[in-house]
Amino acid sequence: MLYALDQNGDLSVQIAKKLRNAIIEGTLLVDERLPSEKELCDRFSVSRPTVREALKRLAAQNLIRTQRGASGGAFVNRISYNDAYPRHITTSTLLLSMNDITFETACEARFAIEQACIPLAAKRREPDHLAEMRAEIHRQGQEGLSDVGFCDSDVSFHKAMVHAAGNPVLRFQIASAIEAMQPLMNMITFTQRNRAMIIGIHTTIADAIENHDPIVASSGLTELADYTISLGKQMRTIQKTAKET
Repeated sequence: MLYALDQNGDLSVQIAKKLRNAIIEGTLLVDERLPSEKELCDRFSVSRPTVREALKRLAAQNLIRTQRGASGGAFVNRISYNDAYPRHITTSTLLLSMNDITFETACEARFAIEQACIPLAAKRREPDHLAEMRAEIHRQGQEGLSDVGFCDSDVSFHKAMVHAAGNPVLRFQIASAIEAMQPLMNMITFTQRNRAMIIGIHTTIADAIENHDPIVASSGLTELADYTISLGKQMRTIQKTAKET
């Protein structure tokens, strides 16, 4: 079957898109060998360099892998959540930095997604998850911990809470909220926030999750959300005053 391409556009991009769609739709299955370069050349009526460029694009997206030898060729890759996680974070970070996203909007999205994890975390948490959360709470209370160190620990605490939900799809989706949004929020509010208060809220959340109590854990997260938003408003007031003076 011959596939028509727009001769005025980039042919390699079009081929890569068609093959990508076939993978997404399940026409090409995981571990299935793609047609040979010659077959693709005939199918799309293009040169071999064009096909190779299209395959390079797919490989760069981790959608295919190549094998050498008599049984080699290009095969559909199985993408793991761990493989996709960092790319998702990078994309989310770029979206936040390149678009006019308010502090309140970022907070609203981040805490709404985290709230969805609370009931599952309270039900499914394992000792390792609780240990991670407790370790970060202890770290946050250490004397001499830098602002950067506190921010890193803050991110790690919330990641542990999300991981306790035991849902890889939810964990992947919340990557942008924890890994991209929270560092941004920390950077805006770290000079104003009360560490002892945050540690107290974190402790309440961890205790509630350990006791299988999603209501108290959810209430703690709501308190943290309200406090974070109030800090953002304080910072805007301080910045506005500084500009006017």
